[in-house]
Amino acid sequence: MLNETQLFQVQQESPFTELTQMLASLAVGANAAVSMEEKPFLELINLKGEADSAVLQKAVKGLTGAVLPLQPNTVTESEQFTIYWLAPNEWLIQSKQPRLPALGSDLAGALAGQFASVVDISSGNTSLVLSGKKAREVLRKGCPLDFHPAAFKLGQCAQSHFFKAGVLLRPLADDAYELVIRRSFADYFGRILLDACQEYLR
Repeated sequence: MLNETQLFQVQQESPFTELTQMLASLAVGANAAVSMEEKPFLELINLKGEADSAVLQKAVKGLTGAVLPLQPNTVTESEQFTIYWLAPNEWLIQSKQPRLPALGSDLAGALAGQFASVVDISSGNTSLVLSGKKAREVLRKGCPLDFHPAAFKLGQCAQSHFFKAGVLLRPLADDAYELVIRRSFADYFGRILLDACQEYLR
């Protein structure tokens, strides 16, 4: 008979689990053209508040080590976190490694009484890195952004779509991009990505 601790244990599962075999050709090292590496179970916090609030800026800096980005479509980073600018009063804070949810409650406590909103959206999204010499061409097939390194630079981010899946993305290098997608679109994204990559996998 299960005890109370066992009964309430939660097992995390990647939204790409059902596509593991299908996406094997995109595994890192499988080919030089393009690869996809999921970064599952990262902590993702949606933060809203007044950008000019000293309390908000101090709380974010103190808990993440990163400065809150105030310029549109930019990111800031620390050793443990990346912060995406989403709107004049909205940001996404992403951990760089899988971790137990803690930042959300810490931020909520630090911002108690402030005009701010802190929501943990970790379980509803996942992150991945698309890389390889053809990664840019693959993204161009389904995303209207200009991916030339002179136009989409390190330190920038953008909210767009890949075919019908909404994405938040940023360049990591000339041939590597980090993407954040909704968990509910993961199956569709994986299948349409594989289709877009086919000509480079032959």
